Amino acid sequence: MLPQDESLKILKEFLLEHHYEKVQGISIKVILQLADLVLKETAFVDGNKFYRQIIGGAMGSPFTLTLANIFMWKWEKDAICGAIGPHEIYGRYIDDIFFTFNDPKIKIEAVIKKANDFHPNIKLEANIGSCVSFLDLLINNKNGILSTSVHHKPAAEPCVVPFISDHPRHVFSNIIQAALLRAVRYSSTLDIFEKERRAIRLMLLYNGYPSTYIDIHFRKFFGNAISQSSMIPFIDNENQFLIMRNRLLPLASAKERETQHRIAAVRLNEETKDTNDKEKRTIITTIPKQNKQNKFANTLFLHYTHEKRLHSMKRQIHKIFSGTFQDTLAMNLRLIVGHRNHRNIGHELIQKRPTASILKPQQLPSKVFLVNSCLPVIFN
Repeated sequence: MLPQDESLKILKEFLLEHHYEKVQGISIKVILQLADLVLKETAFVDGNKFYRQIIGGAMGSPFTLTLANIFMWKWEKDAICGAIGPHEIYGRYIDDIFFTFNDPKIKIEAVIKKANDFHPNIKLEANIGSCVSFLDLLINNKNGILSTSVHHKPAAEPCVVPFISDHPRHVFSNIIQAALLRAVRYSSTLDIFEKERRAIRLMLLYNGYPSTYIDIHFRKFFGNAISQSSMIPFIDNENQFLIMRNRLLPLASAKERETQHRIAAVRLNEETKDTNDKEKRTIITTIPKQNKQNKFANTLFLHYTHEKRLHSMKRQIHKIFSGTFQDTLAMNLRLIVGHRNHRNIGHELIQKRPTASILKPQQLPSKVFLVNSCLPVIFN
């Protein structure tokens, strides 16, 4: 849990150390005030009582995750990075840490003990050995050569979205593509990849995916790298696998591309602002508002809850509409039939706002009565 006041001090230190006097035109003072507001004004209702959070931040808040990373930046800078040599490998994802260490195990344990003593809220559970897991990656050290593969937890079940599930069709193809992409990027050799490919195929078959459907998407993913002498799509050439792996490794994910675009936009805004400050001039551009044609002016939208048994309802609704309003002005309307997914259990059980009766302030009485209390006076 993040200590709130200490986290705000570390946030200020982080901004000053990285020379951020302003972030998108917002000063550090204002940023700290907003951060204080987000951290300390989080409340929830249980029964008829309000509770305010006094330690940590709201779960699911983007700011809480950012602040946690900044808090860990302070911790790793002062507690652990100085003890790791310059030629070692170090990586962290939120609160999971991986690093290599070529000194005896006693020194590693001393480094971890020092890191655990640095802050009472941060405690490490170390897994030291020649074969360790980091998130969903398994790293093996064989005589100084690191090999990687996909890590499967012992309690993990081979379950994905079943093929009979009422999901859009692209979800199933994306599951296959994502599993193969992870296998290629994580597998350092062809033998390791083939083992993972067979596991992916068995997992898909277990969840009801047709064998022909699996083969189609396997061939689509592998392209020209698959073996031409087999009916089953697989790679039998080590060089072909390494070429494909080197091509896929540097590709950024959708989340990484979004982050890169956001960083580039911030830098562009800062460079533009600096240029304008140097030139000491302000350019005001007026863009005339254009009246765009509303392409949905004569459109009727109709939504229904999406279920497997209602798959053909869209066609039936169009047929009923045409038969009912034939030769009427309603036929000038364009009917668009869509669907809504079922509400999940999160929407059913979690209420984002308290009830109106709790939020509504209590009214004061319309009449005020003054009570004059007379005390007896005693004379001696």
